[in-house]
Amino acid sequence: MAHRGAPRAPKGSGPAARARSLGAPPPPPRSGPPPPPLLLLLLLLAACGAAGRSPEPGRLGPRAWLTRSPPSLPAGRALPGDGEDRQERRTESGAQGPALGPGEDGAPAAGQGRWARAAPVAGAASPAQVSLISTSFVLKGDATHNQAMVHWTGENSSVILILTKYYHADMGKVLESSLWRSSDFGTSYTKLTLQPGFTTIIDSFYICPTNKRKIILVSSSLSDREESLFLSTDEGATFQKQLIPFSVEMLIFHPKQEDKVLAYSKEGKLYVSSDLGRKWTLLQERVTKDHVFWAVSGVDADPDLVHMEVQDLGGGFRYVTCQIHNCSDKTLTAPFAGAIDHRSLTLQDDYVFFKATSANQTKYYVSYRRGEFVLMKLPKYALPKDLLIISTDESQVFVAVQEWRQTDTYNLYQSDPRGVHYVLVLEGVRSSRQAEEEVVIDILEVRGVKGVFLANQKIDGKVVTRITYNKGRDWDYLRPPSVDMNGKPTNCRPPDCHLHLHLRWADNPYVSGTVHTKDTAPGLIMGAGNLGSQLVEYKEEMYITSDCGHTWRQVFEEEHHILYLDHGGVIVAIKDTSIPLKILKFSVDEGLTWSTHNFTSTSVFVDGLLSEPGEETLVMTIFGHISFRSDWELVKVDFRPSFSRPCGEEDYSSWDLTNLQGDRCLMGQQRSFRKRKPTSSCVKGRSFTSALRSRVCECRASDFLCDYGFERSPSSESDANKCFPNFWFNPLSPPDDCVLGQMYPNSLGYRKVVSNVCKGGVDLQQGPAQLPCPLTPPRGLRVSILGEAVSVRPGEDVLFVVRQEQGDVLTTKYQVDLGDGFKAMYMNLTLTGAPIRHRYENPGVYRVSVRAENVAGHDEAVLFVQVNSPLQALYLEVVPVIGINQEVNLTAVMLPPNPNLTVFYWWIGHSVQPLLSLDNSVTTRFVDTGAVRVTVQAACGNSVLQDSRVVRVLDQFQLVPLQFSKELDAHNPNTPEWREDIGLVVTRLLSKETGIPEELLVTVVKPGLPTLADLHVLLPPPRPTRKRSLTSDKRLAVIQQALSAQKVSFLLRGGLRILVAVRDADAGSPRLGGSGGYWAVAVLFVIGLFSVGAFILFKFKRKRPGRTVYAQMHNEKEQEMTSPVGHGQGLQSAIQGNHSGVVLSINSREMHSYLVS
Repeated sequence: MAHRGAPRAPKGSGPAARARSLGAPPPPPRSGPPPPPLLLLLLLLAACGAAGRSPEPGRLGPRAWLTRSPPSLPAGRALPGDGEDRQERRTESGAQGPALGPGEDGAPAAGQGRWARAAPVAGAASPAQVSLISTSFVLKGDATHNQAMVHWTGENSSVILILTKYYHADMGKVLESSLWRSSDFGTSYTKLTLQPGFTTIIDSFYICPTNKRKIILVSSSLSDREESLFLSTDEGATFQKQLIPFSVEMLIFHPKQEDKVLAYSKEGKLYVSSDLGRKWTLLQERVTKDHVFWAVSGVDADPDLVHMEVQDLGGGFRYVTCQIHNCSDKTLTAPFAGAIDHRSLTLQDDYVFFKATSANQTKYYVSYRRGEFVLMKLPKYALPKDLLIISTDESQVFVAVQEWRQTDTYNLYQSDPRGVHYVLVLEGVRSSRQAEEEVVIDILEVRGVKGVFLANQKIDGKVVTRITYNKGRDWDYLRPPSVDMNGKPTNCRPPDCHLHLHLRWADNPYVSGTVHTKDTAPGLIMGAGNLGSQLVEYKEEMYITSDCGHTWRQVFEEEHHILYLDHGGVIVAIKDTSIPLKILKFSVDEGLTWSTHNFTSTSVFVDGLLSEPGEETLVMTIFGHISFRSDWELVKVDFRPSFSRPCGEEDYSSWDLTNLQGDRCLMGQQRSFRKRKPTSSCVKGRSFTSALRSRVCECRASDFLCDYGFERSPSSESDANKCFPNFWFNPLSPPDDCVLGQMYPNSLGYRKVVSNVCKGGVDLQQGPAQLPCPLTPPRGLRVSILGEAVSVRPGEDVLFVVRQEQGDVLTTKYQVDLGDGFKAMYMNLTLTGAPIRHRYENPGVYRVSVRAENVAGHDEAVLFVQVNSPLQALYLEVVPVIGINQEVNLTAVMLPPNPNLTVFYWWIGHSVQPLLSLDNSVTTRFVDTGAVRVTVQAACGNSVLQDSRVVRVLDQFQLVPLQFSKELDAHNPNTPEWREDIGLVVTRLLSKETGIPEELLVTVVKPGLPTLADLHVLLPPPRPTRKRSLTSDKRLAVIQQALSAQKVSFLLRGGLRILVAVRDADAGSPRLGGSGGYWAVAVLFVIGLFSVGAFILFKFKRKRPGRTVYAQMHNEKEQEMTSPVGHGQGLQSAIQGNHSGVVLSINSREMHSYLVS
């Protein structure tokens, strides 16, 4: 797909082109006018393209796969189209450069052909003259389209399909599209009309991998109300419209059966069709995108089986399979019983992978050839943070593991054939995670030659390129060329200087970072890099090797788009630049010499290159545009006239594969390949095979690597390259799954490299001895609740799972005690894996124990289970008034009460560190005046509730103890809300009766019986003309008078009137009767006289300068709440003097239905 738009900055060495750190803005262009506002990106889709292949295999954690095609590149870079890749290829163009000069803004006429003869590059040896034919074609009327999708339908086909479209980024949809078809290798194109008289918008198209004549177009409408497909069985010559009831996100063709297609909808549903999209059946809902896989031929018994990751009703994710003709919830099969992590299911060749996280511990599982899932065993202390599948070729798994101490690098491990045991082969491989993209590991498999990999390793902050010829057993640096492209000495000599290449990506956004290797051209490797002690991101010199990395040559000073034709017999290169071009370079002798060709008379901005799938022909297409607003232009370049005859045996020479030390025995065999002689102008053709001969070698020590649990000794020691057991590994211990009566191999520390075919000679494995599995005692016994919970509700079904890591299981007895009287004895409990179902009826803490015992020993596991009901309500109660540095109780009232099962978190003031307690109350002191927020959280099992109060600390206040008619006790439910409502109505009535503002009165009802309360009288804000003591005394007198006259009362349900009066603390807790109260009048009279005397004495003392006397406030602690005045204090002490304290600010709420004000 191509996005038309802005040019990238001119490239070159120097500070302006240096790499930038992740997350930083891209470096600005060094020269040229400002770029246009859009970006041009070309996606070349050759062969089956997007439709022909199953989705890219899944991943463990973030995905990073080593595919057989270069990866997609970040925006702003260009990648040549590679016709051999039979999948969708994404290429982002270099942006347009300086303004076009005179004569550069016109487009050639449609179908106009141009003949040109190639000219050799100056200074290069000139091979036989090659004549090329260039023909251009302009897609008229598509100048506004900013994307293009190009497909060469398949091998032995002359049909090319091009879909251009205008994609509106803000709306997220395609607004216009055009479909073009060529049947003459791209010489001319015809614009297809799918529905005469109607506008048809095509979003994408898919080509069947097993029958390239079958094509499906995905169409949408501007209103998103109608979705349809257009089906073709004749390479797009005709189409049939088919309406569908869902919106297509992606299609997945069956890898073997041409009419079967899976469709993933935008709603996350999976559909299947068995007749090329004419009829659809819903398979499953809540399916994870990109984690759906068809059956693998030769591995899955049923070719109609579908593997998928789905979300269950509880929100977890599971791995399930089903047959497409019977895929209901009842017929789903779960190969793994437990939950798996989201987006972790991966099916690749013989293996199925996923990861599962529980109790903050992540475990990685693998199944070989659909067998039982087992844990992937890395070295014990690798402690992976992330694990990515790199390759599963040749019955072996390569994984990249980011260990606990790594940040931007991964370690490379390889497995045994079953994918279970892993050994380290390379440390510190560079990785990259672009914004909103997945992790990319900088390692590349060299195609065409098995066992050869390139990797960029980060050592002490420097990135260096390494190569292996035996699947990671040994690694070497790339050997630098002795002279540059001009024949001058490079002065680059090991060990201080080597060749380094950009493999999968480059940190510099102006370098594509792609190395070109092809299955059809073994030994031919071409990429951008530099000479030196490390990889330099802003350097992009082009180097080539034709003997699989043994010798290298520099061919260009700048990066080029590369395309291989005729099995690498012709190499085409176009400069990767931001300015328009009309010249291409090509080589017919594997890069020894280069010639030039003017492929067009008018320079164009090159967006990408494409050849027929398989790259076995000599026809290619160049895609580009004249200017930002011009139509798309396609240029066909035909090399066939220069290679008129097929090659014979006399036209080939041979070369032998060797490593950098010259050793020919690699992977257990000597391999020879053939290539065309530089002087032969012939075509290799479709039937060409590069492999010439191979001979099996005798086994040597280099054919073996260290087995699991062993490490190779450093080369500096006397017994270098020998394998020794790691400190955590005991080679004599039987494996964990060793069963009595069976045999297990005793490893000597070595195993042959997988796919190494050597025979005879040295055998470091020496046929590992088979030892009988001993009777071992149970070890690593664990009991847990399915789902890893330890808190359940009363009456809820609990599934206990017992696991045993080591020891015999067939002869072991398991004694189970569930803590509530249930006890049982089991056999084969851990072998079957069946859970124990139980139900606790009453709240509490139960001790669950399992004892495993056999003749060799025993082990025990214990689990404490909390059974409690979820919290329903939480209310924070706090004494409203307290003196500075005096104790105050903070009490949390819960419903339902769960003693000994609840943890309380207390935040006081601005502290972010909570106080923790198992009691529902804590005691604290306030040292400063002002507003203080008190917050409490109660955590019980899985439920957490919170309540908060805002209090303010005051210097002075008065406190009046209150009591109520005894009839109120019968209506007291003793709840915080009831007490708060009673306090609010008393405050409101007193304010109404005395004229004192409500904000200066706070009534707090005490917990428990009898029902008592304290009235807190707050002082008004000080004013210069007001004497606060006199005002306070007047307010107290008014309150006392109102209470003595029984003017403060309220009604309960049924007309019962409740009187409020001053509490006589000396008499204990006297109650007001229905006609009593005369004793209270006498007491109040005495108190009044005493108050007047105290007032006169206070005024007299105030006249003496420098002296102020405050009465001390008593501080006695109640059983449930702390009050500044205890119940035993006298009324005089309760109302005398100025008191320091805390006032709780209470929000007004409606009273209960049984209160009437």
